[in-house]
Amino acid sequence: MSASIIISIFVFLVLLLIFLEYRNEKKYQEGRRKKQTKTAPDTKTAPSKEQKRTAPKPEPKPEPKPQPKTEIEPVVEAKQEPKPEPTIELEPEPKTETIQETKELPQANYPQFTHVRLVEMGLSDEEAKEFVAELIPQIETEIPRIEAAIEERDFHKVEKLTHGIKGSATNLGTGGVSDLLTDYNTYVKTGTDVDIAKAYLEHLVHYTSELKAQYT
Repeated sequence: MSASIIISIFVFLVLLLIFLEYRNEKKYQEGRRKKQTKTAPDTKTAPSKEQKRTAPKPEPKPEPKPQPKTEIEPVVEAKQEPKPEPTIELEPEPKTETIQETKELPQANYPQFTHVRLVEMGLSDEEAKEFVAELIPQIETEIPRIEAAIEERDFHKVEKLTHGIKGSATNLGTGGVSDLLTDYNTYVKTGTDVDIAKAYLEHLVHYTSELKAQYT
């Protein structure tokens, strides 16, 4: 019995050793296989050396050109200008044409005064000159009165004053102051223009001075 036990134990130990070696060998093989799978390149994805030599290099893709940035201008709201108010066109008022009176001032171009009439009446030359000399102060006295009447627009008075000295002048002679006073008195009987009346007065002063130089 002991021999069979010993033999069975021996067999068991031998089997145990074989099993242990087998298991160790299996572990070794599995560890080696794992290492190989980690280090070995993938034949499906990794290209071979020949493929590396013949495979064309991929052309570099052109880089996209940078497009210029378009700045978006801010939209400015246009100011609405106020609408002009409608202009009402007024019809122009009819022009009233003012008819300007064209004044024709007296020119008073008279010939020189002469006392021939007195000589024809029978007076001597010296006597005729004395009568004319008395006429001069009479006219000089009436000139300021005529001027004042014109300023007062009293043409009736101007007519009376010129009428008095006109009679004296025309009785003594013709021309010069005599003809002037005749026209002056004729005008103021109906005319009332101040400028014309003053123009006659200026001529009266002028012809009176001429008469005074002639007979004094």
